[in-house]
Amino acid sequence: MAFIETPRGTVPTSGREPWDVIVAGGGVSGCMAAIASARMGARTLLIERYGFLGGSLSNAGVGPMMTFHAGKRQVVGGLAQELVERLMLLQASPGPIEDTTGYASSVTPFDPEALKFVLDEMACESGVEVLFHARLAQACCEGRRVASIRVAAKGGEQTLEARCFVDATGDGDLAWLSGAAVEQGRQEDGLCQPMTTNMRIGPVDIAELKAEIRRHPQNFNIRDLSALDRSPRLSVAGFYREFESAKAAGLLSTQREDVLLFETNQPGEMIANTTRVIHLNPVDPWELSKAEREGRRQAHELMRFFKTRCAGFEKAVLLSTGVQIGVRESRRIVGDWMLTQEDLLASRDFEDAVALGGYPIDIHNPDGAHTKTIRLKPGQYYRIPLRCLIARDRDNLLAAGRCISATHEACAAIRVSPIAMAVGQAAGTAAALSVRAGCDPRELDPAQVRAALLRQGAILCPEENDREGKNDDCQS
Repeated sequence: MAFIETPRGTVPTSGREPWDVIVAGGGVSGCMAAIASARMGARTLLIERYGFLGGSLSNAGVGPMMTFHAGKRQVVGGLAQELVERLMLLQASPGPIEDTTGYASSVTPFDPEALKFVLDEMACESGVEVLFHARLAQACCEGRRVASIRVAAKGGEQTLEARCFVDATGDGDLAWLSGAAVEQGRQEDGLCQPMTTNMRIGPVDIAELKAEIRRHPQNFNIRDLSALDRSPRLSVAGFYREFESAKAAGLLSTQREDVLLFETNQPGEMIANTTRVIHLNPVDPWELSKAEREGRRQAHELMRFFKTRCAGFEKAVLLSTGVQIGVRESRRIVGDWMLTQEDLLASRDFEDAVALGGYPIDIHNPDGAHTKTIRLKPGQYYRIPLRCLIARDRDNLLAAGRCISATHEACAAIRVSPIAMAVGQAAGTAAALSVRAGCDPRELDPAQVRAALLRQGAILCPEENDREGKNDDCQS
């Protein structure tokens, strides 16, 4: 058995041969990457800093998943679809349903505890080995290749070697530690989209809330009131009048323009996505610490507002905030291609497209209130090329999730969980194929990667699903 030096003496390593693929980060994108890699036959390790999988969906209170669709056409399938179907079997999700705000083509509520369990099952069944409570500390390179990483885990630091690595940390930590080029925030000043402490609130009297919406529809963002009856769960933005009045009276300090609420898988329980923490760097430990405290302060301030000024919330309590604050944007790798707003809006046809998306460009103002939305045409979707997943400065490093190579504007669209899962599946598949072929990911034939993804049920040609009748309406 080998040993490594630590400040407290020697700690035994696993003594194993190098892994084929190591995925850093156990969010849903990293999970899909690891599962895809293992199912392709690669010996795969997934490292995660918490004691559970799911990333922001389980550690930051983020929900629902949005969106698997572009209009009525499904554009994300594969492992992400398998995850949702497993949750539905456990009655832990209603599946994709209508977004009653009309903002996204669909939303998918879920039970976060069931999500952790299902991801455990999928990883275990696929042969993924998971190392929990392991925080990435260092990346060691040999030339243009990442040779190994060091993680701080129980018992001391460990050195882990692999032939190919996937950075699914969300913050681009592995790429940054390896010395690969990264960008952060918007181009003019580096500011990132605001962070948010999500709040889980209940019980909410949904019937009374819907009645309030019908009494004062101009006070809410519900485009079609009949959607209140069609959708099994309520999504709503609004309480504009009450929100502005409370801010004017000095009762609220959050720099946001409205209250945003999503009913979870549990009827009468809602996620409030309303706090807004601005001008703090999510990858600076001191500023992130300040953001955590500020987010909690705003959450308790908002809870008083909900109970005293919002119809249906009179008996509600704050059930929980996330294990950590929600981060929309931080570092992004500089890849072989940088995805742009123009690529998305033009639905640019990439020959190496490995994932699709239909979520609009959704930029929460880094300076304060207001959210800039650039919508797609009805039913329009965009493509994400494999080149966006490959770090320009490294030969065996891919990225998955919101830290892929994209501009501030493009990241504001592709950062959401269904798209992140599709990207993760592509990254893991490419990593495994490169190990099998003994080549670098950029040397792969994109057609080979696309073919493997299609065999796994990924959606790359939605029109074929249209012809086969697979793109039915989302549930209502």
